[in-house]
Amino acid sequence: MRIALLQMTSGIDPAANAATVVDAAAHAAAGGAKMLFTPEMTGLLDRKRDRALAHLTGETDDRVLEAVSAAAARHGLWIALGSLALAGETSDGRLVNRSLLVGPDGVVRARYDKMHLFDVDLATGESWRESAAYAPGETAVVADGPEGWRLGLSVCYDLRFPALYQALSGAGANLLTIPAAFTVPTGEAHWHVLMRARAIENAAYVVASAQTGTHEDGRATFGHSLVVGPWGDVLLDMGNAPGVGFADLDLAQVADARARVPVIRHRRSIGAVSS
Repeated sequence: MRIALLQMTSGIDPAANAATVVDAAAHAAAGGAKMLFTPEMTGLLDRKRDRALAHLTGETDDRVLEAVSAAAARHGLWIALGSLALAGETSDGRLVNRSLLVGPDGVVRARYDKMHLFDVDLATGESWRESAAYAPGETAVVADGPEGWRLGLSVCYDLRFPALYQALSGAGANLLTIPAAFTVPTGEAHWHVLMRARAIENAAYVVASAQTGTHEDGRATFGHSLVVGPWGDVLLDMGNAPGVGFADLDLAQVADARARVPVIRHRRSIGAVSS
């Protein structure tokens, strides 16, 4: 299966970000892709909460999702929409960071709310408190895609928690989606090694569409959208430039990796730890 990845520099205007995805969908379809993958926070990336909230709605009324769904139907293309910030979806008033799988008919086939939230103070002086604005998801999600592909959905910081990916591959996922907006310092230190580790540990493809460059709100993201094969080989690294990249996936490679090192079959439940 041929896939396309969109690497973008999302800004503070959802309409402009939606137009970027719509253009990418046309490019992906013209290049023979069956699926397009987009980054975390495809629709809006804005650290100024009051300004961002003026643009945010629930899933039903989200204009970016509406445009993406129309593009998927127009081109007969699956779109793994990395994530959108959505309002009005929780009882406590917090937002959700939701990844959505849109089918070639434009209908949402699966949705996943980011489970692990990034609360950290970096040595660079950057401070992030996702949990102040976002509620964590509670459920892992595996969804059917085209041609026998089973997608395990995740978002960005989830990458650091291998138990999630073990649950996804154990439930049948053969392709792990990890859309992201990684900071530059953590990206330089950990991005490639963690992506390759998740692929190797689960003998699955990893597809990680990423934000890149300097954004309108002043933040900088790492880029390097990746496709990693089930043996840990990097099939695509998009570097720092925005654009659309392509890769070809083969289900037989998943079967081969799982036959050579049957990690899923050999897993055991870990009980109490003696100390």
